Amino acid sequence: MATQQYQLQLSGMSCAGCAKTIERALQGVDGVSSVNVNFATEIAAVEANNVAAAKLVEAVKGAGYDASVIDHEQSEPDDSRERAQQVQFYKFIAAAILSAPLLYTMLGHFSWTDSIYVPNWLMNPWVQMALATPVQFIIGWQFYKGSYTALRGGAANMDVLVALGTSAAYFYSVFLAAFASDHVIHEGLYFETSAVLITLIVLGKWFEARAKGRSSAAIKQLLNLQPKQALRERNDGETEQVAVAELKVGDVIHIKPGQQVPADSEVMSGDSAVDESMLTGESVPVDKKQGDSLTGGTINKNGFMKAKVKKLGKDSALAQIIKVVEQAQTSKAPIQRLADQVSAIFVPVVLGIAVITFFVWAFWYQPGDYGSALEATVAVLVIACPCALGLATPTSIMAGSGRAAQMGVLFKQSETLEITHTVTTVVLDKTGTITEGKPKLTDIEFNTAERQLNEGQLKAAVKALEQQSEHPLAQAVVAGISDDAKAIAIENFKAHEGRGVSATLNTDNKAYLMHIGTTRLMQENDIDCNAWLERKEALEQEGKTVMLIGFEKQLVGLVAVADTVREYSKDAITNLKQRGLKVVMITGDNQRTAEAIAKQVGIEHIFAEVLPENKAEHITKLRDQGEIVAMVGDGINDAPALATAHVGIAMGTGTDVALETANIALMRADLRSLVDALYVSNKTVRNIRQNLFWAFAYNTLGIPVAAAGLLAPWLAGGAMALSSVSVVLNALRLQRLPTKRRS
Repeated sequence: MATQQYQLQLSGMSCAGCAKTIERALQGVDGVSSVNVNFATEIAAVEANNVAAAKLVEAVKGAGYDASVIDHEQSEPDDSRERAQQVQFYKFIAAAILSAPLLYTMLGHFSWTDSIYVPNWLMNPWVQMALATPVQFIIGWQFYKGSYTALRGGAANMDVLVALGTSAAYFYSVFLAAFASDHVIHEGLYFETSAVLITLIVLGKWFEARAKGRSSAAIKQLLNLQPKQALRERNDGETEQVAVAELKVGDVIHIKPGQQVPADSEVMSGDSAVDESMLTGESVPVDKKQGDSLTGGTINKNGFMKAKVKKLGKDSALAQIIKVVEQAQTSKAPIQRLADQVSAIFVPVVLGIAVITFFVWAFWYQPGDYGSALEATVAVLVIACPCALGLATPTSIMAGSGRAAQMGVLFKQSETLEITHTVTTVVLDKTGTITEGKPKLTDIEFNTAERQLNEGQLKAAVKALEQQSEHPLAQAVVAGISDDAKAIAIENFKAHEGRGVSATLNTDNKAYLMHIGTTRLMQENDIDCNAWLERKEALEQEGKTVMLIGFEKQLVGLVAVADTVREYSKDAITNLKQRGLKVVMITGDNQRTAEAIAKQVGIEHIFAEVLPENKAEHITKLRDQGEIVAMVGDGINDAPALATAHVGIAMGTGTDVALETANIALMRADLRSLVDALYVSNKTVRNIRQNLFWAFAYNTLGIPVAAAGLLAPWLAGGAMALSSVSVVLNALRLQRLPTKRRS
């Protein structure tokens, strides 16, 4: 049975511990094979066999959280996260209004603020309780609910720390108000501590939610590119405006200048320039004519076109791009494992430190001073919240992979995004990667003696044989021979992989065996090549690929084709070498042709005359030498080599991105996109390390400072909130990486 893949939009998480709780709940469902919960995106990616989506949602709700199935084909986007942000903002406003008077009362506790007037009624403990109680139990209810959910699931999360810390301050103040003397009450109430803490943490959550929303902007932008309306041609030739969802494969659509292309389609008539920057990151419009492919979401610039719909919905190129970006953003990078391991034990350890802090203060450092002990304990509980640690990796992955997608670089997994920057050797397939992959016939020559067919018949025979082959070189030969060549019947056609083709010709009531291909093919069939070797070598020195023509047991001529080097290949290869990378070209062409192309682009290392099935062996040899290898190819013929490399990279031309084969798809057939991929990977990993360092440093330094009584609880709350926001904001810097970065 095929594996089902679901994405669930989650709500109610407060830290990485919640993500682990949801993962355990989903993994407990029979049939679920893998689960990844991303705290930053609040999305769970689930793979399962024969499991209904409703059962997964039920499992999440059973763990105390909420979930819904994400469907990108729905007409209206889910705005639940935006609504949650608004609710958090309104909670902050209410908490701030109630906490402001309590914060003002703190002025009455310090000798250096004696001159500031504080109304006596504000110092009344029952007034303070009246202000603090709604903040504690209405606005702060989310922390109690989160604590209960986590503890019921056998874990402890950030909500446990906040609920414990604020409850301790609140109930200690209630006790003092009820039983202590006026002097103690004046000196020791902590209603403002609990209320201001909750206010600051709610503010931090609102900032965090807004920042996390910005970090997922790439997905939202891609979703917004999906067109809503289309002009469909009726049977009577008239057009009608319909929703894109109503289109069917085979429908004829009209695309006017300035309109979005409604769906993946093929041009039937008309020509125009189409802005495909949303797909490739390239701002220069691409000319389109009859027979060319169009991608839904791109913009028709200046001409009218009529097109036939080819793909819709989840099969469209834009849907595939969204799927790949989401897959990268919801997967876990290896570097995140350390953060997950620390988060799993962090809260219990902090609870232990908090208990020790209280007893040290109350019974040893300042015996009997329970107020100071409480302040230090609350500060420890609040400052230690591991939100920043949980956000450090996923926010950077989200921002980095999203920015890469805008550049036309698709990372399939976050693991690939992490490992790409470590590559030491880049292996480039020649045809279609370094070169255009569209060779042209440049020479066709025959000898003048000892042949049984005239030149016209031989040309027709060459064309007949090559028409049976799908190889790009064969198609170039066919295109280069004029259409007036008389057709010749052939039989017993055979393709000799990596060597050429052969067939039996039927002409003038006679049958002849003909071979077209490499010297190796000729030698295998006992055909002497010596007479043509000098001419063959001369053409190969010019960078042309030469195929010999064998007729019966004689070599009667040759054909040569040339594949032009892509415009920016040399610049990109120079950039790769400047980065200290070893660049290798691999090709099935002979050594001389390969050397000619390599010389043009500045490559010193060459693997020539390599059959497709043997390319993987060369990749393996490089790996065995300790190299971290990236293989760049077309994603089809090079599939074994792409799979063998540490990082497989497919060169795409818009819709043909070979997503199933490679780890990375370059939407633009331009090697500079490879430079972009390396650049984004390097910057993203550096950003993750920065986030992890500061998250660890924050907790490592903050806890002892708080335990020493050097940090007021409300300052600890503010610092905790700011730490999470700062991590997200640092990750968001990745969204500003320059598109045309080449150095």
